[in-house]
Amino acid sequence: MTRLSRALGIALTPKAEKYFERRPYPPGEHGRARRRNDSDYSVRLKEKQRLRAQYGIREAQMLKTYKEANRLPGLTGETMVELLESRLDALVLRSGFARTMAQARQFVVHRHITVDGQRVDRPSFRVKEGQTIQVHERSASMDPFQVAAAGGHKDVLPATPGYLNVNLEGLQATLLRAPKREEVPITCDVQLVVEFYSR
Repeated sequence: MTRLSRALGIALTPKAEKYFERRPYPPGEHGRARRRNDSDYSVRLKEKQRLRAQYGIREAQMLKTYKEANRLPGLTGETMVELLESRLDALVLRSGFARTMAQARQFVVHRHITVDGQRVDRPSFRVKEGQTIQVHERSASMDPFQVAAAGGHKDVLPATPGYLNVNLEGLQATLLRAPKREEVPITCDVQLVVEFYSR
């Protein structure tokens, strides 16, 4: 993950951030060499890979999200981010229940997370406005969730975005409304991602 972070120019995990501060250049023997100007294609490809890496999803899922966003009204790039941000694993991370996207996905897959009281084990589950995410009562006593409830991830996570109402001690969060691109804490030029897929 640290190599990928350096290749994409963004820190994908708290651990990668520390490495990134020490070595803010791509990995490999040519990492420090002056880069030749990238082609338009490679610039767009890298931006798409950045977005994909921040959500930790497969290419097929990314393409499916793009196609869905393209059918909906509004700006495709912004809609795409809003759809990705409505995923259950993304909201578990934004709520502060997990330290990384990979950990958030693991919590969902292992059935530790409920939506409106029902266990959900699909990270791609799309949470709707007004729905409540919560750590299952049987899981809440586990160490990782006790750390989260005590605010143990605040040092590495951005502030809670405005589309979520979080009760961290209760390990509960409600999606108040659809996320807006400008509120979503990701690093990406979404227009370049749209251009990559629409070529």
